[in-house]
Amino acid sequence: MSSTRIKRGKTPPKRPSRAPKKRKSVQKSALNMALNRLPISARHLQKIATFIMGTLFLVVVIAVMQVTGINAKIGESWAELVARAGFEVKKVEVVGADRINRSNVYDIALSQKERSMASVDLEELRSDLMRYGWIKDARVSRRLPDTLVIDIVERTPAAIWQNAGRLSLIDEEGVVLEAVTVSTMPDLPLVIGPNANMRSQDLSRLMAEASSLRELMAGATWVGNRRWDLRFRSGETLSLPEGEEDAKLALAKFAHLDGANRLLGRGILRFDMRDPSRFVLRLPQEGQVTAAVLEDARIAAEALSEAQAAGTAAGTGGPASTGPAVEAQLAEEG
Repeated sequence: MSSTRIKRGKTPPKRPSRAPKKRKSVQKSALNMALNRLPISARHLQKIATFIMGTLFLVVVIAVMQVTGINAKIGESWAELVARAGFEVKKVEVVGADRINRSNVYDIALSQKERSMASVDLEELRSDLMRYGWIKDARVSRRLPDTLVIDIVERTPAAIWQNAGRLSLIDEEGVVLEAVTVSTMPDLPLVIGPNANMRSQDLSRLMAEASSLRELMAGATWVGNRRWDLRFRSGETLSLPEGEEDAKLALAKFAHLDGANRLLGRGILRFDMRDPSRFVLRLPQEGQVTAAVLEDARIAAEALSEAQAAGTAAGTGGPASTGPAVEAQLAEEG
Protein backbone atom coordinates (compact mmCIF):
# COMPACT_ATOMS: atom_id res chain seq x y z
CA MET A 1 0.00 0.00 0.00
CA SER A 2 1.54 3.16 -1.07
CA SER A 3 1.79 6.01 1.33
CA THR A 4 0.57 9.33 0.32
CA ARG A 5 2.36 12.43 1.57
CA ILE A 6 0.31 15.37 2.31
CA LYS A 7 2.12 18.57 1.52
CA ARG A 8 1.42 21.36 3.84
CA GLY A 9 1.77 24.95 2.96
CA LYS A 10 4.37 27.07 4.48
CA THR A 11 3.51 28.58 7.78
CA PRO A 12 2.82 32.31 7.27
CA PRO A 13 5.29 34.55 9.01
CA LYS A 14 4.20 35.96 12.29
CA ARG A 15 3.29 39.60 12.25
CA PRO A 16 5.07 41.73 14.76
CA SER A 17 2.79 42.51 17.64
CA ARG A 18 1.92 46.14 18.08
CA ALA A 19 2.33 47.70 21.42
CA PRO A 20 -0.91 49.09 22.93
CA LYS A 21 -1.46 52.77 22.31
CA LYS A 22 -0.85 55.03 25.26
CA ARG A 23 -3.59 57.57 26.08
CA LYS A 24 -2.38 61.10 25.99
CA SER A 25 -2.92 62.84 29.30
CA VAL A 26 -5.03 65.92 28.93
CA GLN A 27 -3.27 68.79 30.57
CA LYS A 28 -5.66 71.41 31.79
CA SER A 29 -4.62 75.02 31.49
CA ALA A 30 -4.57 77.33 34.47
CA LEU A 31 -7.45 79.33 32.96
CA ASN A 32 -9.63 76.21 32.64
CA MET A 33 -8.85 75.23 36.18
CA ALA A 34 -9.80 78.68 37.40
CA LEU A 35 -13.06 78.62 35.42
CA ASN A 36 -13.92 75.20 36.78
CA ARG A 37 -13.52 76.46 40.31
CA LEU A 38 -16.09 79.23 39.81
CA PRO A 39 -19.47 78.60 41.50
CA ILE A 40 -21.33 79.30 38.22
CA SER A 41 -21.77 77.26 35.10
CA ALA A 42 -20.21 77.84 31.69
CA ARG A 43 -23.62 78.84 30.38
CA HIS A 44 -23.92 81.62 32.89
CA LEU A 45 -20.39 82.76 32.12
CA GLN A 46 -21.32 83.02 28.47
CA LYS A 47 -24.35 85.16 29.32
CA ILE A 48 -22.23 87.48 31.45
CA ALA A 49 -19.66 87.87 28.68
CA THR A 50 -22.43 88.64 26.19
CA PHE A 51 -23.89 91.29 28.52
CA ILE A 52 -20.49 92.94 29.00
CA MET A 53 -19.84 93.05 25.28
CA GLY A 54 -23.27 94.49 24.63
CA THR A 55 -22.76 97.16 27.30
CA LEU A 56 -19.40 98.17 25.87
CA PHE A 57 -20.94 98.42 22.43
CA LEU A 58 -23.73 100.62 23.75
CA VAL A 59 -21.23 102.90 25.51
CA VAL A 60 -19.25 103.29 22.31
CA VAL A 61 -22.40 104.12 20.36
CA ILE A 62 -23.46 106.75 22.94
CA ALA A 63 -19.98 108.29 22.94
CA VAL A 64 -20.00 108.53 19.15
CA MET A 65 -23.45 110.13 19.23
CA GLN A 66 -22.27 112.60 21.85
CA VAL A 67 -19.18 113.59 19.88
CA THR A 68 -21.06 113.97 16.61
CA GLY A 69 -23.85 116.01 18.24
CA ILE A 70 -26.58 113.48 17.49
CA ASN A 71 -27.70 113.48 21.16
CA ALA A 72 -28.19 117.25 21.16
CA LYS A 73 -30.20 117.10 17.95
CA ILE A 74 -32.38 114.34 19.34
CA GLY A 75 -32.94 116.38 22.53
CA GLU A 76 -33.83 119.48 20.57
CA SER A 77 -36.24 117.57 18.39
CA TRP A 78 -37.87 116.03 21.46
CA ALA A 79 -38.19 119.43 23.16
CA GLU A 80 -39.77 120.95 20.05
CA LEU A 81 -42.19 118.06 19.82
CA VAL A 82 -43.20 118.48 23.48
CA ALA A 83 -43.63 122.24 23.04
CA ARG A 84 -45.80 121.78 19.96
CA ALA A 85 -47.97 119.46 21.99
CA GLY A 86 -48.74 122.36 24.35
CA PHE A 87 -46.16 121.64 27.07
CA GLU A 88 -44.39 125.00 26.96
CA VAL A 89 -43.58 127.39 29.83
CA LYS A 90 -46.25 130.07 29.80
CA LYS A 91 -46.78 130.75 33.52
CA VAL A 92 -44.58 131.17 36.60
CA GLU A 93 -46.17 130.77 40.02
CA VAL A 94 -44.19 132.22 42.95
CA VAL A 95 -44.97 131.00 46.49
CA GLY A 96 -43.62 132.51 49.73
CA ALA A 97 -42.49 135.89 48.33
CA ASP A 98 -43.63 138.62 50.72
CA ARG A 99 -40.82 141.19 50.69
CA ILE A 100 -39.03 140.21 47.52
CA ASN A 101 -39.78 141.89 44.20
CA ARG A 102 -41.70 139.20 42.28
CA SER A 103 -40.83 140.69 38.90
CA ASN A 104 -37.16 139.85 39.57
CA VAL A 105 -38.12 136.21 40.17
CA TYR A 106 -40.15 136.16 36.93
CA ASP A 107 -37.22 137.59 34.99
CA ILE A 108 -34.88 134.90 36.34
CA ALA A 109 -37.37 132.09 35.69
CA LEU A 110 -38.13 133.18 32.12
CA SER A 111 -34.49 133.77 31.22
CA GLN A 112 -34.07 130.09 30.36
CA LYS A 113 -33.05 129.57 26.74
CA GLU A 114 -35.47 126.69 26.30
CA ARG A 115 -39.15 127.24 27.03
CA SER A 116 -40.24 123.64 26.53
CA MET A 117 -41.31 122.02 29.78
CA ALA A 118 -39.16 118.99 28.92
CA SER A 119 -35.95 120.99 28.52
CA VAL A 120 -36.15 123.45 31.44
CA ASP A 121 -33.15 122.80 33.70
CA LEU A 122 -34.65 122.99 37.20
CA GLU A 123 -31.29 122.78 39.01
CA GLU A 124 -29.78 125.54 36.92
CA LEU A 125 -32.85 127.71 37.52
CA ARG A 126 -32.58 127.12 41.28
CA SER A 127 -28.88 128.08 41.20
CA ASP A 128 -29.76 131.33 39.42
CA LEU A 129 -32.40 132.11 42.04
CA MET A 130 -30.00 131.41 44.93
CA ARG A 131 -27.72 134.20 43.66
CA TYR A 132 -30.44 136.72 44.48
CA GLY A 133 -29.75 138.11 47.97
CA TRP A 134 -33.32 137.97 49.26
CA ILE A 135 -33.68 134.23 48.59
CA LYS A 136 -32.42 131.95 51.37
CA ASP A 137 -33.70 128.76 49.73
CA ALA A 138 -35.78 127.86 46.68
CA ARG A 139 -37.52 124.82 45.23
CA VAL A 140 -38.51 124.67 41.56
CA SER A 141 -40.96 122.18 40.06
CA ARG A 142 -43.04 121.64 36.93
CA ARG A 143 -46.81 121.65 36.87
CA LEU A 144 -48.00 120.38 33.56
CA PRO A 145 -48.90 121.49 31.04
CA ASP A 146 -47.35 124.99 31.13
CA THR A 147 -46.47 126.23 34.67
CA LEU A 148 -43.26 126.50 36.66
CA VAL A 149 -43.83 126.61 40.45
CA ILE A 150 -41.16 128.41 42.50
CA ASP A 151 -41.38 128.00 46.28
CA ILE A 152 -39.18 130.58 48.04
CA VAL A 153 -37.84 130.95 51.58
CA GLU A 154 -37.00 134.62 52.12
CA ARG A 155 -34.31 136.14 54.30
CA THR A 156 -35.44 138.41 57.14
CA PRO A 157 -33.95 141.93 57.37
CA ALA A 158 -32.07 142.37 60.63
CA ALA A 159 -29.99 145.54 60.29
CA ILE A 160 -28.72 148.24 57.95
CA TRP A 161 -25.07 148.21 57.01
CA GLN A 162 -23.31 151.49 56.31
CA ASN A 163 -19.97 151.24 54.56
CA ALA A 164 -18.10 153.58 52.19
CA GLY A 165 -21.07 155.94 52.11
CA ARG A 166 -23.55 153.24 51.03
CA LEU A 167 -26.51 151.83 52.93
CA SER A 168 -27.52 148.18 52.49
CA LEU A 169 -30.19 146.05 54.07
CA ILE A 170 -28.73 142.85 55.57
CA ASP A 171 -30.09 139.78 57.34
CA GLU A 172 -28.86 138.25 60.60
CA GLU A 173 -26.08 136.41 58.75
CA GLY A 174 -24.81 139.62 57.19
CA VAL A 175 -25.99 138.77 53.66
CA VAL A 176 -26.67 141.93 51.66
CA LEU A 177 -30.31 141.99 50.55
CA GLU A 178 -30.56 145.26 48.67
CA ALA A 179 -29.40 148.86 48.69
CA VAL A 180 -31.51 151.43 50.56
CA THR A 181 -31.53 155.18 50.94
CA VAL A 182 -31.91 157.34 54.01
CA SER A 183 -35.52 158.06 53.07
CA THR A 184 -36.44 154.40 52.51
CA MET A 185 -34.40 152.69 55.25
CA PRO A 186 -36.56 150.81 57.77
CA ASP A 187 -36.35 151.24 61.53
CA LEU A 188 -33.54 148.74 62.15
CA PRO A 189 -30.19 148.92 63.98
CA LEU A 190 -27.37 150.45 61.99
CA VAL A 191 -24.00 148.70 61.81
CA ILE A 192 -21.10 150.76 60.49
CA GLY A 193 -17.67 149.92 59.20
CA PRO A 194 -15.82 147.46 56.95
CA ASN A 195 -16.86 143.84 57.59
CA ALA A 196 -19.45 145.00 60.13
CA ASN A 197 -22.13 143.09 58.23
CA MET A 198 -20.23 139.83 58.72
CA ARG A 199 -20.11 140.48 62.47
CA SER A 200 -23.84 141.03 62.88
CA GLN A 201 -24.31 137.57 64.44
CA ASP A 202 -21.62 138.41 66.99
CA LEU A 203 -23.48 141.62 67.78
CA SER A 204 -26.74 139.69 68.26
CA ARG A 205 -25.06 137.34 70.74
CA LEU A 206 -23.56 140.33 72.51
CA MET A 207 -26.88 142.13 72.87
CA ALA A 208 -28.49 138.95 74.20
CA GLU A 209 -26.46 139.55 77.38
CA ALA A 210 -28.28 142.85 77.96
CA SER A 211 -31.85 142.55 76.69
CA SER A 212 -32.86 145.73 78.52
CA LEU A 213 -30.53 147.74 76.24
CA ARG A 214 -31.50 146.09 72.96
CA GLU A 215 -34.50 148.34 72.31
CA LEU A 216 -32.50 151.42 73.32
CA MET A 217 -29.71 150.82 70.82
CA ALA A 218 -29.69 152.87 67.63
CA GLY A 219 -26.63 151.34 66.00
CA ALA A 220 -23.15 149.90 66.39
CA THR A 221 -19.77 150.59 64.82
CA TRP A 222 -17.21 147.84 64.25
CA VAL A 223 -14.00 149.70 65.15
CA GLY A 224 -10.64 148.65 63.77
CA ASN A 225 -11.99 145.19 62.96
CA ARG A 226 -11.65 144.28 66.64
CA ARG A 227 -14.34 145.82 68.90
CA TRP A 228 -17.76 147.54 69.08
CA ASP A 229 -18.96 151.05 69.83
CA LEU A 230 -22.67 151.01 70.66
CA ARG A 231 -24.82 154.09 70.06
CA PHE A 232 -28.09 154.60 71.93
CA ARG A 233 -31.19 156.45 70.83
CA SER A 234 -30.66 158.94 73.63
CA GLY A 235 -27.36 160.02 72.02
CA GLU A 236 -24.70 158.28 74.14
CA THR A 237 -21.92 155.97 72.90
CA LEU A 238 -20.65 152.96 74.83
CA SER A 239 -17.10 151.82 73.95
CA LEU A 240 -16.67 148.13 74.69
CA PRO A 241 -13.36 146.25 75.08
CA GLU A 242 -11.89 143.79 72.58
CA GLY A 243 -12.77 140.13 72.78
CA GLU A 244 -16.28 138.71 72.86
CA GLU A 245 -16.20 137.52 76.45
CA ASP A 246 -14.77 140.80 77.81
CA ALA A 247 -17.33 142.74 75.79
CA LYS A 248 -20.17 140.61 77.19
CA LEU A 249 -19.01 141.20 80.77
CA ALA A 250 -18.67 144.95 80.22
CA LEU A 251 -22.08 145.24 78.57
CA ALA A 252 -23.80 143.21 81.31
CA LYS A 253 -22.20 145.43 83.93
CA PHE A 254 -23.27 148.59 82.11
CA ALA A 255 -26.86 147.32 81.90
CA HIS A 256 -26.80 146.76 85.67
CA LEU A 257 -25.37 150.23 86.31
CA ASP A 258 -27.91 151.88 84.03
CA GLY A 259 -30.74 150.06 85.76
CA ALA A 260 -29.50 151.17 89.19
CA ASN A 261 -28.42 154.74 88.38
CA ARG A 262 -30.19 155.67 85.11
CA LEU A 263 -27.08 156.58 83.13
CA LEU A 264 -28.72 156.89 79.71
CA GLY A 265 -30.54 160.11 78.93
CA ARG A 266 -28.57 162.17 81.46
CA GLY A 267 -26.45 164.12 78.96
CA ILE A 268 -23.26 162.01 79.11
CA LEU A 269 -21.59 161.76 75.68
CA ARG A 270 -19.59 158.55 75.98
CA PHE A 271 -19.13 155.66 78.37
CA ASP A 272 -15.66 154.20 77.89
CA MET A 273 -15.21 150.66 79.23
CA ARG A 274 -12.24 149.61 77.11
CA ASP A 275 -9.97 149.51 80.16
CA PRO A 276 -11.30 147.07 82.79
CA SER A 277 -9.63 149.09 85.56
CA ARG A 278 -11.21 152.44 84.55
CA PHE A 279 -14.77 153.44 83.72
CA VAL A 280 -14.49 156.79 81.93
CA LEU A 281 -17.47 159.08 81.41
CA ARG A 282 -17.11 161.78 78.76
CA LEU A 283 -19.17 164.81 79.72
CA PRO A 284 -20.12 167.61 77.32
CA GLN A 285 -18.04 170.77 77.17
CA GLU A 286 -19.19 173.65 79.33
CA GLY A 287 -20.84 176.28 77.20
CA GLN A 288 -21.85 173.80 74.47
CA VAL A 289 -24.97 172.60 76.30
CA THR A 290 -27.33 174.09 78.82
CA ALA A 291 -26.26 174.25 82.43
CA ALA A 292 -29.11 171.91 83.38
CA VAL A 293 -27.90 169.13 81.05
CA LEU A 294 -24.31 169.52 82.23
CA GLU A 295 -25.36 169.41 85.86
CA ASP A 296 -27.51 166.33 85.22
CA ALA A 297 -24.51 164.60 83.68
CA ARG A 298 -22.31 165.48 86.64
CA ILE A 299 -24.93 164.13 89.05
CA ALA A 300 -25.03 160.85 87.14
CA ALA A 301 -21.24 160.59 87.27
CA GLU A 302 -21.19 161.27 91.00
CA ALA A 303 -23.95 158.76 91.64
CA LEU A 304 -22.03 156.14 89.72
CA SER A 305 -18.83 156.90 91.66
CA GLU A 306 -20.68 156.58 94.97
CA ALA A 307 -22.22 153.29 93.89
CA GLN A 308 -18.80 151.95 92.94
CA ALA A 309 -17.31 153.12 96.24
CA ALA A 310 -20.07 151.34 98.15
CA GLY A 311 -19.47 148.16 96.18
CA THR A 312 -23.10 147.93 95.04
CA ALA A 313 -22.61 148.76 91.38
CA ALA A 314 -21.06 145.40 90.66
CA GLY A 315 -23.91 143.67 92.47
CA THR A 316 -21.58 141.95 94.90
CA GLY A 317 -21.92 144.01 98.06
CA GLY A 318 -18.17 143.71 98.50
CA PRO A 319 -15.53 146.33 99.23
CA ALA A 320 -14.85 149.38 97.13
CA SER A 321 -11.92 147.75 95.37
CA THR A 322 -14.22 145.25 93.60
CA GLY A 323 -15.13 147.70 90.82
CA PRO A 324 -13.14 149.84 88.40
CA ALA A 325 -12.46 153.46 89.23
CA VAL A 326 -15.01 155.89 87.79
CA GLU A 327 -13.54 158.91 86.07
CA ALA A 328 -15.55 161.81 84.66
CA GLN A 329 -13.90 163.90 81.95
CA LEU A 330 -15.06 166.84 79.92
CA ALA A 331 -15.13 166.28 76.20
CA GLU A 332 -12.11 167.60 74.34
CA GLU A 333 -12.56 170.79 72.40
CA GLY A 334 -12.95 170.53 68.64
